[in-house]
Amino acid sequence: MNQTKYIFVTGGVTSSLGKGIIAASLAKLLQARGYRTTIQKFDPYINVDPGTLNPYEHGECYVTDDGAETDLDLGHYERFLNVPTSQANNVTTGRVYLSVIEKERRGEFLGKTVQVVPHITNEIKERMQLLGKSGDFDIVITEIGGTVGDIESLPYIESVRQLVWELGENNGIVIHLTLVPYLAAAGELKTKPTQHSVKTLMESGIKADILVCRTEHEISDELRQKLALFCNVKREAVIQSIDAATIYEVPNLMLEEGLDIVALNKLNLPEKSTPDLENWNVFLHRLKNPKHVVNIGLVGKYVELQDSYKSILEAFIHAGAANETKVNVISVHSEYLDASNVHEKLKDLDGILVAPGFGGRGIEGKIETVRFARENNIPFFGICLGMQMAVIEYARTILGLSDANSTEMNENTENPVIDLMDEQKTITDKGGTMRLGAWKCDIIPNTLAHKIYGKSSILERHRHRYEFNSSYLDALQNAGLKASGINPDTGLVEIVELENHPFFIGVQYHPEYKSTVASPHPLFVSFVAATVKAKKK
Repeated sequence: MNQTKYIFVTGGVTSSLGKGIIAASLAKLLQARGYRTTIQKFDPYINVDPGTLNPYEHGECYVTDDGAETDLDLGHYERFLNVPTSQANNVTTGRVYLSVIEKERRGEFLGKTVQVVPHITNEIKERMQLLGKSGDFDIVITEIGGTVGDIESLPYIESVRQLVWELGENNGIVIHLTLVPYLAAAGELKTKPTQHSVKTLMESGIKADILVCRTEHEISDELRQKLALFCNVKREAVIQSIDAATIYEVPNLMLEEGLDIVALNKLNLPEKSTPDLENWNVFLHRLKNPKHVVNIGLVGKYVELQDSYKSILEAFIHAGAANETKVNVISVHSEYLDASNVHEKLKDLDGILVAPGFGGRGIEGKIETVRFARENNIPFFGICLGMQMAVIEYARTILGLSDANSTEMNENTENPVIDLMDEQKTITDKGGTMRLGAWKCDIIPNTLAHKIYGKSSILERHRHRYEFNSSYLDALQNAGLKASGINPDTGLVEIVELENHPFFIGVQYHPEYKSTVASPHPLFVSFVAATVKAKKK
């Protein structure tokens, strides 16, 4: 196949309808038919990346192998497709404008007045085609963030209009995701919001090729016919997206609706074979038919918003299915934990994960949590800040360094067992300056980490500024806290563990970013297995 084909996914009526899940599900079906597929997300906010955004504001910041701080939808793309994304898969308005302004400063526009059309739209179109021009993909799916009609989305919608026209017939199509709400008082589904949304899209010069309708109730044939007629799409291109028990059911639901076939027909591509979803459905079967149940505490600072720890929650789903275990994740706010209530609040848990985070709020609660898990032989897993808290707790309790801390929390601590990395000490800008992306880690033989990974060298994704202070390495190791993973380039400690414990491990990196349906992360799989074992005991 010579030319890359493009699918654009827009949204209407309301945000949070699940454009990312629909895009990922369609990509999964096309991939399962043998097409090389990727997905990218264009976000209308002016931040250059979500790295400086509060998790309460935006949910988690997802990190790619090449160190891009991106939207959490890229996590869905990777989890569904099992293919790594990159810097090119997530573009924000901030990044687009920054690039155009830098070109203007260099004089690349030869003195022309720089305008939204054509300069901003050209930049957007260029980035929309970047992955397609690499030759690595047959089909590129582009999700446009926000909803049609938003002021900030207008340059993207205009860029899609131009690009679909430039690509020519059968080379670019638009899927519009919209809401068909159920009004309880009237006892019926209403199509008017969808009609208005499609009308807004058409006012921008774009005709939707496929309509995906989010709904809580089945859409009747009569309603589908009405939507087709009023929204100017073919009857078979009105696709129902009904609420599912899990996002991992959506590819099968879209297969039943024929979304992939309609898209391929519109792009003038052969259907090839029936989608091979055998492994996917094995995963789903195990997910829906667990043999065990465990309660794992997620102790963090942003637990009010589920999306703050999206990748961790999904990694537990993958690891749970691998162990044929239903993992009930119990959110525990570390800010409200202390020595007086930690036993009461955590005593019914089969395992404890201390989550990543930034800043001093809720830190003492995390330290008390680590101590509780360590002293009561409860399987423990610490990620990033969670690993650092394990080091601090051990230094305080076992080494007797009562003021041991991280210089992130206390700059003047006399025992900075966690400290700012040397290369970070001169950095003042916050955005995109952390240690980011995939870094090597060498694993020490005959350790829990080596048993879990089954290999001596790994690549894991990082997002942090503070690290284990190697000055304290010998003292902590002699006291029993083993450093079982070391970065070969920097000598920094990446993994710590305890030997005489059912399961006690802390990692400086973010394993949750690499867990997918096809490849559940071994750390999560082993942790869930340990909680099942501990519960049986």
